[in-house]
Amino acid sequence: MHNWHLHWLNATGGLHAQQAGIHQAIAQAHTLLATMLPPPPLDILIQRGRAGTIPEVGMGGRAWHARLVSLTINPDNPNTAATIANGILTRDMLHEAHHTLRMAGPGYGRTFGEAMVSEGLACHFARTLSQTPPAPWENAVDRPTILHHHDRLPPMAATGYDHALWFFGQADIPRWFGYTLGCEMVQAWRDTAGPLSPERWINVPSGDVIAAAHTAGLLPAEAAPRQR
Repeated sequence: MHNWHLHWLNATGGLHAQQAGIHQAIAQAHTLLATMLPPPPLDILIQRGRAGTIPEVGMGGRAWHARLVSLTINPDNPNTAATIANGILTRDMLHEAHHTLRMAGPGYGRTFGEAMVSEGLACHFARTLSQTPPAPWENAVDRPTILHHHDRLPPMAATGYDHALWFFGQADIPRWFGYTLGCEMVQAWRDTAGPLSPERWINVPSGDVIAAAHTAGLLPAEAAPRQR
């Protein structure tokens, strides 16, 4: 793990009791990624906190750009110890690593469709490499619920969409709707894409995934036009 640099932030209390387990989980992510492609150089900021973490797993992650990831761990959450020990942290580090790889290529994306594709790809990529069950946000809603919201979906090319609304939920938009739809869109693409090279895992044009999702009936008719 020579090119992944872990930076332990201590102003919020530190993670001394969890540090060895966190280091091991991140090292495992590096090892798994290396089976597919050379891991990119990364700075990884690791801090103790609750804000920005997911209660079900006791942690949260974010890719800031192609060389920077942050992880927030809440050791007071009763689910956190299992997250560190059972592969969930490893899977989530792979998820963020995929974001950095895509950011170094076509980019995360500025549109609603591009964001769903990037999140769906990262979920599938991490789950495939880590061989872990789907995360809660990857299957938070069923197909009828997705279809029920067809008439409210922003256009795939929309840049002014409300990211928090569609990905984290609010009012009658279910929690994690965008993550689940993104995963379903990528699954539709994978069903017809054949074997995937590392390059396709990272750099597939979002329009290819959107077109496959449209063919599968996951998107309304107005979402059919392909984008870059």
